[in-house]
Amino acid sequence: MLARATSPTSEGQGTPADAGPLAPALDLFLTQLRVEKGLSPNSVEAYAHDVSRYLASLAAAGVRDLAAVNRGHVRDHLAGLEARGISARSQARALSAIRGFHRLIAAERLAPKDPTDEVEAPRRARRLPQWLSRAEVERLLAEPTRAAGASAERDRAMLELLYATGLRVTELVTLDVNQVDLESRVLLARGKGSKERLVPVGAVAARALRRYLQGPREALLRNRKSRDLFVTSRGRRMTRQGFFKLVARYARSAGIGRPVSPHKLRHSFATHLLEGGADLRAVQTMLGHSDVSTTEIYTHVDRTHARKLHRRFHPRA
Repeated sequence: MLARATSPTSEGQGTPADAGPLAPALDLFLTQLRVEKGLSPNSVEAYAHDVSRYLASLAAAGVRDLAAVNRGHVRDHLAGLEARGISARSQARALSAIRGFHRLIAAERLAPKDPTDEVEAPRRARRLPQWLSRAEVERLLAEPTRAAGASAERDRAMLELLYATGLRVTELVTLDVNQVDLESRVLLARGKGSKERLVPVGAVAARALRRYLQGPREALLRNRKSRDLFVTSRGRRMTRQGFFKLVARYARSAGIGRPVSPHKLRHSFATHLLEGGADLRAVQTMLGHSDVSTTEIYTHVDRTHARKLHRRFHPRA
């Protein structure tokens, strides 16, 4: 059995206490995710949550040695998640994290086998992404122009850039100034697993960004130095949570009567490109999807849109 680890993680926090006597194994797994796989802090935190919850259930079942874990333990844990009302999607995500954990433990010979073999993920319906219509996007992007000041110019640039590139919100708020080339109208995005990709920037977004960089950004910094592209009046980087709130506020003021998030703008970017005839592989590259099957869901959206148009306008629909 592994000895208890006492050193904190590199994020400055110890391993979750509810992992019990198996916590050192969790430490090893999280170190692999951070160091070898280069996952973002948010991704590592999600894995830590899923695996520590699993290890807590093993500890509650009296399991104190990973060599004693079998498929039944894994299935019991998934059944417990379902009984608590955890969605099939979240169960599948948890199983993915547990698989990665046990594969590492088996590879390090801390257990004789991987007990997740032949454990199937819960079946879940594939939900179509929600997106905004072109008219709704136009209304949303116009909202920051109704206000004056450095913050409004920043918000306009952020919204325009997000819709023009389809970046993930974390990729957007962590952009450095030197990751954007306005002359070539291209930016360097750093995605999941620290993978980099070049994404073209539309002319309207480039103009909004240039206007923000020609004075408003310096006004927000107030002579402070920063590499971050999008900053607050405190001179700090715009946070994911802060930008979520901004998007929601502008959506309300634009009269959009449903929740709007940065990710919904990403969905809108992909959907509108495919509706306009863009190549699926090109959209995959711009979105930073490692597998084209992830991007293919937008073709279902496009077909749904086509069916609606057919029913609405075809005389024999």
